[in-house]
Amino acid sequence: MESRLERFREIIKEKKLLDSTLAILHWDIETEAPKGGQELLSQMIGNISLKAYEISTSEELNEIVEFLKNMKNELNEIDKKEIENYSEEMEKLSKIPPMEYKAYTELTAKAQGVWEKAKNENNFSIFKEYLEKIFNYNIKFGKYRNPNKNPYDVILDDYEKGMDRKKLDEFFKDLRENIVPLLKSIQEKKLDNNKYIDGEVSKCSQVLISRFLGEYLGFDFNRGIISESEHPFTLTVNMDDVRITTKYIKELPVSAIFSTIHECGHGIYEQGIDEKLKYTLLADGASMGIHESQSRFYENILGRSKSFWEPIYEKLQEKYTYLKDITLDEFYLGINDVKASLIRVEADELTYSLHIMVRYEIEKGIFEGKYKIGDLPEIWNEKMREYLGVVPENDREGVLQDVHWACGLIGYFPSYALGNVYSLQIYNKMKKDLNIEKILKEGKLHLIKEWLREHIHKYGKLKNPEEILKEITGEGLNSKYYIEYLKEKYSKIYNLK
Repeated sequence: MESRLERFREIIKEKKLLDSTLAILHWDIETEAPKGGQELLSQMIGNISLKAYEISTSEELNEIVEFLKNMKNELNEIDKKEIENYSEEMEKLSKIPPMEYKAYTELTAKAQGVWEKAKNENNFSIFKEYLEKIFNYNIKFGKYRNPNKNPYDVILDDYEKGMDRKKLDEFFKDLRENIVPLLKSIQEKKLDNNKYIDGEVSKCSQVLISRFLGEYLGFDFNRGIISESEHPFTLTVNMDDVRITTKYIKELPVSAIFSTIHECGHGIYEQGIDEKLKYTLLADGASMGIHESQSRFYENILGRSKSFWEPIYEKLQEKYTYLKDITLDEFYLGINDVKASLIRVEADELTYSLHIMVRYEIEKGIFEGKYKIGDLPEIWNEKMREYLGVVPENDREGVLQDVHWACGLIGYFPSYALGNVYSLQIYNKMKKDLNIEKILKEGKLHLIKEWLREHIHKYGKLKNPEEILKEITGEGLNSKYYIEYLKEKYSKIYNLK
């Protein structure tokens, strides 16, 4: 058995090294690569993806895994879980023809550059053909994997194990019924707290603050970097090379603050995975929902609290000089201003999940044959009117604002809303163990990072989302803490009855 296990480790490490190579190529194509080089990079990504696919679906690896599955009682916890995870991944990949998989990876690599061009030129028609192919591939792959199940349910399960349309419909119904009335009550107040954070800041000053915030939060710059991209993201080469990006907008300087804090939440999670999981299939987040719970926790629960800024507000004022005449109380109101807006990444904490509902319903409608890709700009605008009461004036502000679909991340968006809810369930437990207010006011954020590492980060994929939630909170997904948090926080800010 030991020789088989050793060979399994060798093959998986080879696969992980190819994955790391792919990560660097994706990083390059999304950050520094010249436009003229993107065609070659796309071909490289397709070629290496095929090699990784061939390793994952090789007869040798499959035979080793089948042997080890029969010896599972003699395996340790890590080996047992990795064999289980590999078997699931193998089941998915083996049903997709290799050349279709290669073509799809090349398509999504190219599509990101096309999306950026379409967004910059405000022209959905440039991107339409690529988006149609991406959705068609996902529908086809879902049917390959389970012809008896709706392909969207198949894909949703990839991002959050056990998730499907029925559960998400009920989940979003609960959020909608509570958030929309609260939003309307706030809108009736007709207050403009955003005026407290309006201003312009040079890119240089924003870069310095982003670096400072990363260090302050506990992101390890010996094992990570922060760069710039059209759409902020986190990319993990491995736990010792975690790369995050932000976007610097001169006239919206607070945007970079919160995108940096958000991506640092992802990065700190990746850097906190236990060293013993390196080069295993378990060196990743438990799920996208749990991953988003960490970024949303740092961005909203910590970053939008007044206590977080008390020790560092003067530091911010030094670089964001227009804030020198703005008190911390006013700044707090500004960063928690509630307004129905067009852009998801700029959305306030309260309305954010409504933006996710728009995307979820569109994805679901495409998979169910209800919507056509060519009609998406109009469908998008109608749903924005329905849920948020605002309508984009162009495609850049509407259907083209997110890069996710270009990357092939169909089914990812619900993870953001799930992450919001998970974050409050986790926070509710953390408050019983730690004096969060005191920790924030004293700037001792390492205590929070250590708590998260001990309860979540170190496990990687060794535990699934339900196991993590139940061990921390004693229950599964429960949106009541999130809803109560929103009602309490914003009723106080807006003096609602």
